[in-house]
Amino acid sequence: MRAKARIEAWKTARIFVASSTGCIVPTMMKQTGFLGLGVSAILAVVMPLAALAPLGACGSDDAPSGNGGHGDGTNDGSSPPAVRAEFGLDSRPTNTTCKPAARPPSTAPVKLEQVYANVALQAPMMMAQIPGDSSRWFVALRGTTNGGNATVVSFPADNPPNAPNVVATIGPVQSVTDGEGGLLGMAFHPRFAQNGRLYVSYLTTGGANNRRSMVGYLTSTDNGKSFGNFQPILSFDQTTATNHKGGGIAFGKDGYLYLGFGDGGGGDDTFKNGQTKTGFFSKLLRIDVDNVPQGQTYGIPDGNPFKNGGGEPAVFAYGFRNPFRFSIDRDSNEIWVGDVGQNVWEEIDAKIKIGANYGWPCREGLHDYMTDKTNPDHCPSMIGLTDPVTEHKHDGSRSITGGVVYRGKAIPDFVGSYIYGDYAKQDIWTLSFDPSTGAVQDTQISDAPAGSWVHFAEDNDGEVYAVSLNDGRVYKVVAAAPTGPNTFPDRLSRTGCVDASDPKKPGAGLVPYGVNSALWSDGAQKERYLALPDGKQITIGQDGDFDFPNGTVLVKTFSLGGKRIETRLFMRHDDGGWAGYTYEWLDDQSDAVLLPSSKSKVVGAQPWTYPSRSDCVSCHSEAAGHSLGLELGQLNGDFTYPSTNRISNQLKTLDHIGLFATALGKPVDELAKYPDPLDDGALEARARSYLHANCSNCHRPDGPGRGNMDLRFASSLADVKACNASPSAGDLGIDGAKLLVPGDPAKSLISVRPHSPGANRMPPIASSVVDDKGMAVVDDWIKSLTQCP
Repeated sequence: MRAKARIEAWKTARIFVASSTGCIVPTMMKQTGFLGLGVSAILAVVMPLAALAPLGACGSDDAPSGNGGHGDGTNDGSSPPAVRAEFGLDSRPTNTTCKPAARPPSTAPVKLEQVYANVALQAPMMMAQIPGDSSRWFVALRGTTNGGNATVVSFPADNPPNAPNVVATIGPVQSVTDGEGGLLGMAFHPRFAQNGRLYVSYLTTGGANNRRSMVGYLTSTDNGKSFGNFQPILSFDQTTATNHKGGGIAFGKDGYLYLGFGDGGGGDDTFKNGQTKTGFFSKLLRIDVDNVPQGQTYGIPDGNPFKNGGGEPAVFAYGFRNPFRFSIDRDSNEIWVGDVGQNVWEEIDAKIKIGANYGWPCREGLHDYMTDKTNPDHCPSMIGLTDPVTEHKHDGSRSITGGVVYRGKAIPDFVGSYIYGDYAKQDIWTLSFDPSTGAVQDTQISDAPAGSWVHFAEDNDGEVYAVSLNDGRVYKVVAAAPTGPNTFPDRLSRTGCVDASDPKKPGAGLVPYGVNSALWSDGAQKERYLALPDGKQITIGQDGDFDFPNGTVLVKTFSLGGKRIETRLFMRHDDGGWAGYTYEWLDDQSDAVLLPSSKSKVVGAQPWTYPSRSDCVSCHSEAAGHSLGLELGQLNGDFTYPSTNRISNQLKTLDHIGLFATALGKPVDELAKYPDPLDDGALEARARSYLHANCSNCHRPDGPGRGNMDLRFASSLADVKACNASPSAGDLGIDGAKLLVPGDPAKSLISVRPHSPGANRMPPIASSVVDDKGMAVVDDWIKSLTQCP
């Protein structure tokens, strides 16, 4: 570094000297500040002042690790350099204070308790019981683990074995790795005892686009021990897109079979399906499977709006984007639909009216989306559209999953309430109506476990169960205990994770760390720490991700313009669940206050968004291992440890102080290492490193991102499934847009969306400022590509 640059670095770092301890927290960082100064070089001129600080008392800047080996100890004479050493710390600090507090109590009247934890369920999509038989559960497994087929399994409701029995094989099905493929729904005929029929809806291969929706039934002659003799009753070719296939299926009290299908996905090409009265796309259908005319496979009930012409006779209602899922109130026979939104709004449509038009794409939620004036081909009229009963903006929801109206007996005060969730944000809400005003009352179950919710099942008694797709877990909805006192710390100074007398200083038990490739946070500087329970260690997975023990707390503080604005604590509670909590720093920097939900404000000249607790777990997805950035490839690099004034490889240091359950076993230069996107080196590797850090937490197998793109660094370009791939969430009106178009960033949505403001922006949470330098690396890589692999 040139002398002038070093002097400027020194000036910047000096403002973070804590005069009472000599502790320095430098914030000039390369990866998220993009100031062009090597982090270790900055640290080298200021770190001697930190030698007075106790172990763990000082934080790192945003990305001090993995900075291309720049911590070389060179000096221009301004101050002594930090010392390169084999290990940055001599021993593991004792952590007696930074531990997860008891979760804040929920205000919801119900909670979720896990059941059937011992039963191995791989990708469950729905659960159901045979009418009149409460002794068994039947589960539709979406996957293709049986030679290209999906399966239905069964297990006893009481004391089930680990391995459920396979009772039906269905297929061939469209691969589950390809968007919304596989077995999507099932429903027992109300007179199963007489006819033994199990109806299923799934996506199969074949047809014009090798994707075809199929509905039919299997028959059991042994009271559900096995099913066979599949008979199709309805099928149609799907679009080339992988999403919005719907697949909901249920019998009403009227004995008719109801089916739900989305608009086919693919964005602008399929928007027209929402307002058409013909075909099966964007529809809720009602058919008669018991009174079937000669030569037909189903009948059309009297009262269907287009039975005598004007549209598809099987249609019950239309104008849905993707009705996932719908349910029929077992008491009133009223239909409730969770309709997945586009870019901003998710909605719940209640008490579906026969023949009603629910608005897509003219409306998204309660808001105009594509009016008859903007696109008459897709929205011919704004007249007669039916609004949802409630909506959720994408700062609190992402991919709605419709639920059920509770009609059980175990929770009398909850009868008549609706419970539903979100697949991507992994939240669960209850909905009721004020008895005096009729106003909707939505309440989030704040202490609900995170799950990729795909179905809310009812047993024969009306009790409700929530099904999580990706981890195969099942939870029962039970009455919540009376709300106790809220003991969760309302100030950062009371968490035990900072110095109580000066919250700007970390607690003594914290270990600082940094990453090679940083998540862009609108230019904020970051300090990162981890705190493990004494005696507990980190397990390293096969993919290099760190798995932390219960009781872990991860701490991250964000600063803008030299002032702290936010500290986030990500805790793994004693029940094994992760939860995130956000503290907003006071203007006088004396402390930070716990926020109950998301918040936005202007900091300096730029907007800043504080995420909600549900935002935290939606980004820190289960598919990504919950903790982000804590993996071999991210921590394999140099870090300057403030308490010792040493520069050392992080992995070697963490291994040396005993934080890993199993020793690394090989030199760090033989382990994965992600490059700094703004450093020198191979362009493709730097761009892929950037996409890994900023996008792969959602866009990976089983992640909450739409489509099947896999942006993990280790995935080959072919396995990324983006090159010349059609988008699943719209093309933003760009002619010829694909996820990635070789040589053309302007048509590549992995470039366009991070450059976009507002609803089209990626990432969708807590970011509004474009990362010009980081995206320039991605754009240069796209320009360098000449063809798809």
